[in-house]
Order: sequence, then C-alpha cells, then structure tokens
Amino acid sequence: MYTIKAFAKINLYLKITGFSDGYHTIESRFLRVDDLYDTISFTPCECESFTIDGMDNVELTNNTIYKAFIALNNFNGNSDVLDFFHHHKVVVNKQIPTLAGLGGGSSDAASFLMLTNRVCNLNIDTPTLALIGSKVGADVPFFVYNYKIANVSGFGEIIEPFEEEDIEVELFTPNFGCDTAIVYKSFKEHFLKNINPKSFKHWTKLKFIDILKETSWNRSLLNDLYQAAVTIYPMLENQKDEEWFFSGSGSTFFRLKIK
Repeated sequence: MYTIKAFAKINLYLKITGFSDGYHTIESRFLRVDDLYDTISFTPCECESFTIDGMDNVELTNNTIYKAFIALNNFNGNSDVLDFFHHHKVVVNKQIPTLAGLGGGSSDAASFLMLTNRVCNLNIDTPTLALIGSKVGADVPFFVYNYKIANVSGFGEIIEPFEEEDIEVELFTPNFGCDTAIVYKSFKEHFLKNINPKSFKHWTKLKFIDILKETSWNRSLLNDLYQAAVTIYPMLENQKDEEWFFSGSGSTFFRLKIK
C-alpha cells in the first residue's frame, strides 16, 4: 500500500515549437518504459522534518520529491499530510540514471504525488494532481496521467493518449550525463531561430513507424535537442550508429527491438 513504481520514459520524437515566458514549448511523443523504474516507499519513522532516504547526493531543497511535497502543501494545506510525514519517511530505490533524458526526477515527483494522494485519502482528481505536478517539472504531468504512450505539447502540460502498436525498446546510456538546462540553453542560442513547427505538426497523428519513414534520410530530425546536446557534449556523436535514436535532453539513446 505504501510503495509505488516510478517508471522511466523516452521521447520517441521531440520537436521545439517556440519559446515563451522563459521556457521552450514542445511537440513530443512520450513512451513509458515499464522495465526501468525507481521505487518510492513510505516507511514508518518519527521524523522532525520531511525526510528522504536513498538520494543523499541531492540536496533536499533541490529534490523533485521535496518540491512535489511543497507544491502539494501549497495547494492542499491538509494537516493530515504534514502529520503523515512526521511519522513516515520517503525511501527511494534509485534505478533510473540521472541526467539521462529518462525523466527519473519527474517520475519520482509524480509517483510521490500519486502515492500521497492515495494513502492520505486526499481524493484529488488526476487533472488537478497533474496541474500540481506541473509546478515541479514539465514532464511530471505525463507521469501523473500514467499513459503508456501520449502526445505531449505546450510546456508539457497538454497530455493526449495515443494509440500505437506495441513498441519495445532497448536503451543505451553512456557513462556521462547531459544537463537539461544547458542543452536547452544551447538550443535557444544556436537553433531556435531555425525552427519550422508547421513542418512536423502532422506527426501528432502519425504512427511512429511512419514518422521513421519520413525521417529515414536524417534521424537527427526526430529530436531537435540532439544537435544542441552535441554542441555541448561532442562525445555524444560517437556513441551509437543510425539504428539508435536520441531521447529527451539527456544522454540516453534507444532503438526499437525486433520482434
């Protein structure tokens, strides 16, 4: 009852559509990766303050789970939540690599919100919980909705489930990560002026296999952040061949498994 899986995700494609209010807007298709996940548990503990075990390398105030806790309290103000976490701590079994473009921090935050909503009987509906999660990170709403595959747009807050044939992927994460903020900054400085959102707007209605056919001559078209990331992390260019696709803004590549 007090444990939940926080799944990874990949971006089957990721296109930048603009820049507004200090943030990039996107069109993307997310795929939940069911065989890679962190585990979030609430275990008994007499805690003087909100406590997270298993993530000692992250300062508490920078932890997405802590940010989710604050966002939930700002929205809800329910003393039962505060009381619960005086008697329980959060324990994270971390399996999703950091700075990998797999959404681990966002998934942890979403799973924390969903588990707290359940165990504290808050009865917050999914759209509202996703809205709370959006205060923590752009990818959090996708994980709150818990779709297997979805088109994600805007600042990450527009989530539309998408019907695809079963897609199985293999992941490769090199032994280094890519900082999301730095990659997006690189994109804004070097590539934002060249975007043409109309050229891929129809992708939201296409199966991924058909998008692959359209981009077969240049796989980097699938992810606008690839060239921006290579500008900062040139070693990315030597990691994988054209069978592999760059996911998100981190260092992970994926390829489709042959069935």
